[in-house]
This record gives sequence, C-alpha cells and structure tokens, in this order.
Amino acid sequence: MYCEVIKAPWSSNSGRAVVCNNWLFTVSSELCLSFIQDAMLQKQWKRAAEFLTFYVESLEKDFSREPIIWRIGSEILRHHPDSSVKEFNTFIEPMKTLSVKRYLKVCLEHAFYLLHNGLIDEAYQNLSLAESWRFGEQTVIQDKELKLIQAYMGLLDYYKWSKQKNILLEDDLSVEQEMHSCFRKAAVNLKEIIKIPGVWDQFVKCYVDMLEFYGDHNEARQVLNEYAYNPKFPANPNAHVYLYQFLKRHGESKKSLISVLKILHDIVPSHELMIDFNTMLQKSKKRKRRRLGLEVIFTALDYAGCKENVKAWSCLARQVKQIVISEKHLAWIKQEWNSRKDWWPAFHFSHYLAKKNWQENESLSYEKALVAGILLGRGNTKFSFLFTT
Repeated sequence: MYCEVIKAPWSSNSGRAVVCNNWLFTVSSELCLSFIQDAMLQKQWKRAAEFLTFYVESLEKDFSREPIIWRIGSEILRHHPDSSVKEFNTFIEPMKTLSVKRYLKVCLEHAFYLLHNGLIDEAYQNLSLAESWRFGEQTVIQDKELKLIQAYMGLLDYYKWSKQKNILLEDDLSVEQEMHSCFRKAAVNLKEIIKIPGVWDQFVKCYVDMLEFYGDHNEARQVLNEYAYNPKFPANPNAHVYLYQFLKRHGESKKSLISVLKILHDIVPSHELMIDFNTMLQKSKKRKRRRLGLEVIFTALDYAGCKENVKAWSCLARQVKQIVISEKHLAWIKQEWNSRKDWWPAFHFSHYLAKKNWQENESLSYEKALVAGILLGRGNTKFSFLFTT
C-alpha cells in the first residue's frame, strides 16, 4: 500500500526509483531514516525520495510509522523537481485513509498545499469534505482540528466575499445576493474560531472588515476589545494595533487612542506606532503626558530596529530642542540620559555610524547631530565629527 502511494513522483521508467540491491534491505529502518533526514537537510530531494521508497518497503505492513511517512512524503513532494499537484493528491488521499487519528490534520495540510498552488476552489472543496467527515469518537477527539477546518473555510468565504465586494463597488448589483451568502457563511465560522483563546489575527481582521462594511461598528468594536483585553488570550501586540487602527478610523478621542497605545508600548516599546504615540503625547497640554512622550521615544531608540529610523530621531530631536529652548523640564532629559550615557554614545554616536549615516541618509545625520549636541555637549569630539564628515 505504502509503495503504491509514494512511488509515482520519483519513479523511473520501470516504475521503481532505483534497482533495489539486496544489501539495502538489510539496512535498518532507523538508519534509512537518518539517510532521508541527511538528504532533506542538504535539499537533495531525489535522493531523499529514493531512500524513502526503501524505508517504506522495509516497513512492510507496520502502519505505526504512518505519521513519519506522511510528514516526510509531503515535504519531499513539495520540493521534488518532478512532483506536481496531481502526484501530491495521489500521495495525500491514501494518507487520509491510513491516518484516521490524524485525518483532519492531513486534510488541512492538503488544503494548504492547494492554496499555495493557487487552487482556491479545490482547497475549499477539500475543506468542505473534511468538515462533513464523521468517524465515531475520532470526530470528538479531533474537535480542535474541525474548528480550524471551519475557520479556514470562513477565510475562503471571506476571500470570495471580498472579490464580490469589489465587483459590487463597480455598480454590478447582480452579485449582491451571492455576496451576502458568502458573508453569512464566513461570519458563522470566523465568529466561532475567534472565541477560542489563541492568536487569530487574520481571522479577526477579515471578520471586522465585513462587519465594518455592513455598518455593524458596535459588533466590530466588541470583537476587537475582546481580542485585545480578554485575559484568557495570549498577549498579542497585533490585537492592540487592530483596535487602535479601528478607533482611529472612526474618529475616537485621543484619550482612547492613547490608552490603547500605552498598552502596546508596554508590550512592544519599539513598535512603529510609538512614533504616533509620541506625537500625540507631545501635543498634549498635560505635563505628565509630555513627560511620557519623551520616555516613549527614548525607549524606542534603545532598540536596534529603530537605530536608523529618521522619524523616531526627528521626534526626539524636536522634543529635546523644545525643552532646551524653553529651559523647562531639563531634568526630564537628564533623567533619561543618565541611564543611557554609558552605552548610547557607542550605540548611536560612534565615528563609524556618523560617517555611515552621512553617506546613506543626510536627514538622519542632521537629526542625530542635533540630539548628540544636546546629550553629549557641543564640545564633545563625537558631536564635532558629525559636522565635519
């Protein structure tokens, strides 16, 4: 059974991968497995396929190794130069029959492969068949996988809905009924999966997009609030990003926006939205918020990902310049600098970086020069170098 399943993509004209020398059958299955692993690590897919053929033959009717065959065979078929969608289907369908305990996982992998190859309708059909599968207690045991099957069906229904929405926007009203049908099917499945604690970014985005289109802003807000603040869900910065973007789209107060970004700052201090956060805080009339704004932008620049972010340096330069000119709150700068003066000069203001920044981005150099002048002092040799490069 196994041999028939896996031989097609890499078979020679005689229907066998290579001539089976007697000595190969004496090689233990574990050693053969190590040969397969070595070949896969070196991306020698034809060699891996040949060893997999021998491995399967050595197992005879030992079905306990089916998960290994499934995993390895699928990976080889994705990369084998002679493989095709037809051959992958030929391999995966019997795997479903042999994998009752993993039936829905295999179905999901099959759907992902089809989606990767642009076969959306075929993927949806496979997911639909998987959703209707029933096999006694195994159906209950694989309940999580079933919910994923339904969730991905929801995503594909959303995809169809989105395409029809674009047609509708072009004044073709004939698709409206079909579009609503896709919405109803997608909404049912997406709503169910995002109730389960986990990271469901794409599912949440699609569901909210549909709710907003139909004007159900309250439901959309509730979904995003639940996703961001439910303590049963894992900490997820994207949840707060989506909520912030939603609130901003609908003209919510700065107080609400700041509240969301404050939590995002606690989770990912270097997130690109910290520039928006700093800008809002700087414009505030409240001293406490302006103080927080300085802390936010200093903290963002503690991270390597922001080292060459012109907007971040511009925010810091603008705020420290305002403080120095007004001669108010100089202690704020001192407090932030005290914890950084031992490592920021090498991290941000070295001669090498000054020269590199000047050659690659003059705007960045000017912003950093201004900040360096305030933090290091105009008499500092590093600051002078920034002007002489």
